[in-house]
Amino acid sequence: MKCCGGNNSVLKVQFKDDDIDLTALDATLEKYKSTKGSLITILQKAQEIYGYLPLSVLNYVAQNTGVKPAKVYGVATFYTQFRLEPVGENLIMLCQGTACHVNGAKGIEEAITEELNIKDGQTTEDNLFTLNNVACLGCCSLSPVMMINGETYGHLTPKKTVEILRNLKKNDLDTKEA
Repeated sequence: MKCCGGNNSVLKVQFKDDDIDLTALDATLEKYKSTKGSLITILQKAQEIYGYLPLSVLNYVAQNTGVKPAKVYGVATFYTQFRLEPVGENLIMLCQGTACHVNGAKGIEEAITEELNIKDGQTTEDNLFTLNNVACLGCCSLSPVMMINGETYGHLTPKKTVEILRNLKKNDLDTKEA
């Protein structure tokens, strides 16, 4: 990372993600440029566009809104809805709430970790899966439970979990080959 300050006191940073088309965010920045307190909305739209918030996008938002880069980064890291790293095609949200914990969420997490060779917050090398432990999915009667791309899988066992993951992987590979 290279940094250099300019006379306009806006931090200019060159990151490894320079190949990202920052102009895709221009319409959003134009729409909210005169709306005070719109930083979170802008970051939400940016995440919709890019799938996550690369550092070059955060810097671009700062440059075009007049908000200090430290504040933009602070907001992006404070709220759990924002991701600074890309996620896999299949986002696994594994519930760690009380009902799930009592009914075996730890064993489910171990099965996922062993099958995919990732831990909480990590993405597989092939970018097919990302594992995120969450506080609660609100599906206590289905515990232990996980949600993958909005679909809920309940009454999990380690064996059932591995079967679900293998089926998703097979379906993803079949789709790419077609």
